[in-house]
Parts: sequence; structure tokens; C-alpha cells
Amino acid sequence: MTLAIGAATPADERAVVHLWRACGLTVPYNDPASDFRFALGKAASDVLVARLECGRVGASVMVGHDGHRGWLYYVAVDPMMQRQGVGALMVEAAEAWLRERGIVKAQLLVRETNAGVVAFYEKLGFETAPRVIMSKWLDGRDAS
Repeated sequence: MTLAIGAATPADERAVVHLWRACGLTVPYNDPASDFRFALGKAASDVLVARLECGRVGASVMVGHDGHRGWLYYVAVDPMMQRQGVGALMVEAAEAWLRERGIVKAQLLVRETNAGVVAFYEKLGFETAPRVIMSKWLDGRDAS
């Protein structure tokens, strides 16, 4: 399988959001299309995609940084292409994107409902960090 990895374009929004949904990465309280548009092509964020020879989007990763730490979001591979090394290629592409910007640490969060991917990330060198993650909704919704 030949893949070309590069930055997504606005025209990729529908395919990428469909991919994120097909991989179970979306939640009701986040609008994935809004996330895509917010990250696309910015100085501190982007959405990278892997295209098949036919041009179809087969994988993606949203990547960004805060000037110190890099973050990976929405690492997604078409379910028919999983377990073929494509996810590792997407993580490598995101790490390269971060290195090009002088970012030396990559982080990601895994929802408890997606814990099956932890072994995949451990295989790529990620470690569970002993941290307490705290959050606060700023739009007044109930935290429970």
C-alpha cells in the first residue's frame, strides 16, 4: 500500500470527520468538524492525512503545540487499514511536524472508553505519565 502523508486541506473536512467517527473518536460534546477547522493549517496546529494512491483519505492525526509540549489528537486509521503500520506512520509524521517546530515532547490523552489503544502507543515509546488531569467547562454545563 502506497500512502502520501501531508497536510489536510479544507476539502478534506468531510472525509476526515467521517474517519474520526468510523474510528469511534468523537464524543457528543465536541464538534469534530469545528475541531478540524480550528486546527487546520495554523502556526501551532494542523491536521495531517495519509492519502491512498486514489486520493482517498485513509488515516489522520491532528497535531498541535503550546510552545513547550506537543499534542496528538484524533489519531485515526480506516478500520480496513488498521494493524498494517499506518497508525505508526501517522504518529511519526506528527512527531516530525513537532520536531520541525522545535517541540521536544509529544503527549496525548486516551479516553477510558478507548483504553485498547494504550498498548499501541506504548509500542511507539509513549509512557503513562503520573498526572492528575483537571478540567472545567467554561460554558456552564454540568461537570458530572
